[in-house]
Amino acid sequence: MRFVHDILPQRVRFASGAATESLAAEIALLGSERVMIIAGPAEKDLAERITAGLPVAVRHDDVAMHVPVEVAERARAVAASHEADALVSIGGGSTTGLAKAVALSTGLPIVAVPTTYAGSEATPVWGLTEGAVKTTGTDPRVLPRTIVYDAALTLSLPVELSVASGLNALAHCVDSLWAPRTDPLNQALALEGARALNAGLPQVVAQPGALEGREQALYGAYLAAAAFASAGSGLHHKICHVLGGMFNLPHAQTHAVVLPHVLAFNAPFVPEAERRLAVALDAPTAREGLARLRDRLHAPRSLRDLGMPRDGIGKAAEAVVAAAPAGNPRPVAPQAVTALIESAWEGADPR
Repeated sequence: MRFVHDILPQRVRFASGAATESLAAEIALLGSERVMIIAGPAEKDLAERITAGLPVAVRHDDVAMHVPVEVAERARAVAASHEADALVSIGGGSTTGLAKAVALSTGLPIVAVPTTYAGSEATPVWGLTEGAVKTTGTDPRVLPRTIVYDAALTLSLPVELSVASGLNALAHCVDSLWAPRTDPLNQALALEGARALNAGLPQVVAQPGALEGREQALYGAYLAAAAFASAGSGLHHKICHVLGGMFNLPHAQTHAVVLPHVLAFNAPFVPEAERRLAVALDAPTAREGLARLRDRLHAPRSLRDLGMPRDGIGKAAEAVVAAAPAGNPRPVAPQAVTALIESAWEGADPR
């Protein structure tokens, strides 16, 4: 056994019902006096409640999916004009991503308060979209200093969005098993994350107002993202970044649709990884385990339903082949990728 594994410098506070207390403690530790709160309009009331008492310099709600460059520039200007010395992001992946865009150019510390299972809060990965092209990168400046996890903040997340966000988290687990920098430690995190998500997400669907399932899902989402941050972006995420940027598709739902097709594409070429994932999903095979979970969750099925045009399949496949990571278990040939995207567009059963 021989590998190099980076441990990311980040604090995690996990306590249901304690977001206000946790945030206050973290801002005090940072010694911040002019905090910029980033939260979209849907999180306005929640953000005001849990940031009461903080030294808020400005509240910013101009948040957009895939972080368009012009949206990032406006947020950076607001941070500068109000002399912000720290950022608090409250919301899903788009909100966290905007805070990262500000941190990327300013170096301001982030305290992230997730309200979904996106996982962006646990990675140093940033993304910006310009001209229908989404560019991603990694930079230690964008890794939030602290994550404040409070499962009670996810109770208002509708079941349909919880499912899509949770499957997005599961995609982090799956990609981490064979991503460019995979190693035994992040594989262990990914497999435990998959187990927790497989246990928690059906509980969220069955009892949306209960904390137990949402805590398991949030715990699993963190492990998934921590694994992904170390392992790097695999084929699944390259496909979804291309599709999201090119066609402005909803982020989590795109991941939920594409995941089973990428698993079916790669799994036969990594039988040991599939065997271990099958155990985590409590099924004879990983593909069957994912199919059973998706059936229980009534997961989204097709890219067509998300608004992707059929005539975009060839263009997307070409971009995926160009962006595919080195070392994918199966060769990323144009014809095979076209067939994968077409199957996801149609919503076919990849089994």
